[in-house]
Amino acid sequence: MNANTDTTLNNLIEIASQFKTSGKVIKVEEFGSGNINGTFIVTLDSVEEKHFILQSINQNVFHKPELVMRNISTFTNHVRQRLQDSPVTSNRRWEVPKVLLTQNNQDHFIDSENSFWRAINFIDRAQTFDTITDNKHAGEVGYALGMFHNLISDLPVEKLADTLPGFHVTPIYLKQYENVLMQNNASAKSPEVEYCLKFINKRKSSASVLENAQMQERLRLRPIHGDPKVNNVMIDTLNGQAISIIDLDTVKPGLVHYDVGDCLRSGCNPLGEETEDWQTVVFNTDICESLLGGYLSVAKHFLTESDYIYMYDAIRLIAFELGLRFFTDYLAGNVYFKVKYPKHNLARALVQFKLTESIEMQESAIRKMISTFSNRN
Repeated sequence: MNANTDTTLNNLIEIASQFKTSGKVIKVEEFGSGNINGTFIVTLDSVEEKHFILQSINQNVFHKPELVMRNISTFTNHVRQRLQDSPVTSNRRWEVPKVLLTQNNQDHFIDSENSFWRAINFIDRAQTFDTITDNKHAGEVGYALGMFHNLISDLPVEKLADTLPGFHVTPIYLKQYENVLMQNNASAKSPEVEYCLKFINKRKSSASVLENAQMQERLRLRPIHGDPKVNNVMIDTLNGQAISIIDLDTVKPGLVHYDVGDCLRSGCNPLGEETEDWQTVVFNTDICESLLGGYLSVAKHFLTESDYIYMYDAIRLIAFELGLRFFTDYLAGNVYFKVKYPKHNLARALVQFKLTESIEMQESAIRKMISTFSNRN
């Protein structure tokens, strides 16, 4: 280990030690596969509490991280009260992530370089997956999102700050793309770039479908998770049941359709969003049926007829939107998402566009599935 690595490790141990725990920090290691924040697992010399999660919030993305923490506090307090008043059935476990306080009782720590750090308890006997393993897993992922939405369905959106204005509002991303495109003067374009350019141009007229529905009061703002990907759903290692949704930075007011679309976009692509074999990416309707079934088994209590009407649009649009965001970031020089190589965001965009294409080809089957669930519920 070189001197710089030693220094970084010592800094991380010092930062982790700023939080109240039941033991001494003995090790800090990188953890997870997130694209935005720096995430680490901290090991303690304690029997009762062996680990916790340490994160540096990306202030280029979250300009007011203190509001992120306030939203998390509002969410967790509300959910704990809901669970206390009406516990989950006895044969199920549901965990609410807990924010650890610093030695001086703050919910975050700011280091000498002005980085914003927070600590979250580590949920034991649980794991996450980057892709759906089988239909049972799909149903549990759907159940987790349904439970999440159900637990906060009565939380007034006015109590949550909008920490990411424009997040999941596709017309805004389209405008950003067009601005970047005007500044990008590269004359030689690869076949992959040409594919993306044509793909976006063909679909940009449908970018406002959800926002138009909201303006027409067919859809309304509710509290949402904002990033309910498969790998943010925690699964009990003993019984395979979903027990929590983590990564609460994007909890904010929004349309539940953003969450439903993102969860299905993430879950119904068996190859995952990091696959290099983008041309074989497909949207798996069997997984979709299991995931939607799990979601609607809980969500049916608060969804309206209009919510069902726009569900297909959400599934298609959020896949397209993420591809658009990846491609825009590639053109802009990889300034938003963390990348491992220069064309990483281009590769990610291709995966999402191919997924969008597959969704469009199966529109009739997906709409029929949603209609069947709607009538059943």
